[in-house]
Amino acid sequence: MAAKAVPVSFPPSRPPFPAEPTREVLSLPEEPIDIDLEISALEAENLPPELAPESAPEPVPEPAADLDLVEQERAEGEVAVYDPLVHYLAEVRRAPHLTREEEHRLAVLYREHEDREAGARLILASLRVSVIIAMEYRQTGMPILDLIQEGNVGLLQSLKKFDPHRGIRLNTYASWWIRAYILRYILANWRLVRIGTTQAQRKLFYNLRKEQRRLEAQGFEAGPKLLAEKLDVREKDVIEMDARLGSWEVPIDQPIRADSDTSLGDLLPSPGDGADETLAKRQFADLFRRKLAEFAGALSERDRVILMERIVADPPKTLQEVGSRFKISRERARQLEARILRNLRAFLRTSIPDLDSMGILPLPGDKRRGGRRPPPNQAS
Repeated sequence: MAAKAVPVSFPPSRPPFPAEPTREVLSLPEEPIDIDLEISALEAENLPPELAPESAPEPVPEPAADLDLVEQERAEGEVAVYDPLVHYLAEVRRAPHLTREEEHRLAVLYREHEDREAGARLILASLRVSVIIAMEYRQTGMPILDLIQEGNVGLLQSLKKFDPHRGIRLNTYASWWIRAYILRYILANWRLVRIGTTQAQRKLFYNLRKEQRRLEAQGFEAGPKLLAEKLDVREKDVIEMDARLGSWEVPIDQPIRADSDTSLGDLLPSPGDGADETLAKRQFADLFRRKLAEFAGALSERDRVILMERIVADPPKTLQEVGSRFKISRERARQLEARILRNLRAFLRTSIPDLDSMGILPLPGDKRRGGRRPPPNQAS
């Protein structure tokens, strides 16, 4: 199986990998873990559907591989801001293409004379390959720059083992290494729980879905026990890998047992509040209303109107409306509101234990100073 080529390297004067990685990732060993296994699996095309390339692999193109489509997809519908990927693609484009004869000459210099400059030119000319292959796996949700960087590591490894006398172009040979390193990275970082960290897990990762489809095509029920026997692994490992790949979906209305009317959906937690939390909120709302009424009863008529119509009401009356009613200026109305709020805050903190931890302060009325109102059931 041939694959699209993608680059991996850089000149001595500039970094070989895309700058500004999008996030930290789990550390991986410097050397690939049984990389031959990954490459063999790739050649057999035993990838699970979730990680299969978006399109079937095509023969690796000549170094003139076009990156216009990658840049176009990246730019469509996006705001014109600095994009590290677009910047990196522009840098990759500057690397000159090599003819077959130039590539062979440089590869011989690197292999037989350890010519570092020749190696750098070979790597720079192949950087497009990492981009193209990495883009095939963008549906996995991994940061594309991280995938390109892993592909670049694979490209560097491929150059160390490349034999120019076998009549194969570097892009074609490197594509296997690039894809293997990208998939190894996805295996280690794809889910919150790492997968593919042991030989058995990698074997299952590459072969579980293929074996499952083969057995089903033959009329067998491809359960964990049968799959474990066919793949020579533990049944526990099959169940664990299947759960991580998340392909065996069960309808939530399906009974959990043949002799039971209880479905999986009946056992799922309710998205709403539990009975205890609902009761606690109702009790607190009642307490808040009682204390608010108690505070209002001790105020003068003017302050009580400002409290109920300006601070508690939603929508509240404006300062202009309050000022017009009591024949005072807007600034004076604002000062009165601030004083009432300070007194209310102090009163509630004294009357209701742990008020601050309940998320009620800032109080209603503070919204006009950047605070927030309590839920509707906590004030009236």
